[in-house]
Amino acid sequence: MNFNGELLKNLVSIYSPSSNEENIRNFISKEIKNYVDEVEVDPLGNLIAHKKGSGKKIMIAGHMDQIGLMVTDIDKNGFLRFTSVGGISPFVSLSQKVVFENGTAGVIFAEHMDDISKLKLENMFIDIGALNKEDAEKKVSIGDICVYKSDYDENDNAVFTKCLDDRVGCFIMIETLKNIKKTVNDLYFVFTVQEEVGTRGAKTSAYKVNPYMGIALDVTGSGDTPKAKRFAISLNKGTAIKVKDNLVIAHPLVKQLMIDTAKENGIPYQLEVLEYGGTDSGAIHLTREGVPSGVISVPTRYVHSTVEMAAKDDILNSIKLLTKLLEKEI
Repeated sequence: MNFNGELLKNLVSIYSPSSNEENIRNFISKEIKNYVDEVEVDPLGNLIAHKKGSGKKIMIAGHMDQIGLMVTDIDKNGFLRFTSVGGISPFVSLSQKVVFENGTAGVIFAEHMDDISKLKLENMFIDIGALNKEDAEKKVSIGDICVYKSDYDENDNAVFTKCLDDRVGCFIMIETLKNIKKTVNDLYFVFTVQEEVGTRGAKTSAYKVNPYMGIALDVTGSGDTPKAKRFAISLNKGTAIKVKDNLVIAHPLVKQLMIDTAKENGIPYQLEVLEYGGTDSGAIHLTREGVPSGVISVPTRYVHSTVEMAAKDDILNSIKLLTKLLEKEI
């Protein structure tokens, strides 16, 4: 299986923060239209792609949105104050470039502080090079959202760029749709909105789909960098099968189904016990009377930064696992 770097580059390059996913939704819709039977957009903005089958209904979810920063105030000198849309670290954000939907670029800096260890978002501002408030207001309005601005790069082993969380999940879903040869399962590929602000899209779309089983695709952390917190996940050691995070304990039958499928097909995998965070499965498994759910995760370094890094082999093995899993009669 070849790594489709051009597709991933296109996915991470599209501006689509939480609540403004139209651009990425339109791109994905065109990319998958020849591989599914029906495509619809629900009232909240989720893209629901149906590949019909006579078997059990399976929902596969990956979120389209990315973290961002929303303008809360513009001062008399044209500097922008902001709040977070999703998990934004002040230390990661300091001196990083950002870009708004209209192409306006800026850089994040902070007020002078005697103790930088106390840095908070409220001490920071975005400088777009405006002359004054009136000049800034020609380019940016209160409530506008910007995202980190960085390039996509890859080498033989890895990719590193912004918003692999969770464009890589969308990438895996798209490539899986292209690779599935035959399945009796009734498949719903749902590209969700507003995961970064509370798994909101997964909650509404799972209620609509009402699946027998839910599978989320997302990133997870890694414990393989110098002096990292102990965590049994590394790059280049296989896809990760989630056991637990802060929002879900994977259903034992779904977890075992993933493990068995990986073993049967010689797909390297790792077991993931994450002590923070969550994915769309957190919302899916609590839908209606409850939905047995699990997660296929991509080991990723530097999550929620401008240079999230993942191994190509881990991504490809995630595609293989999802494909083989969905080709089984559940």
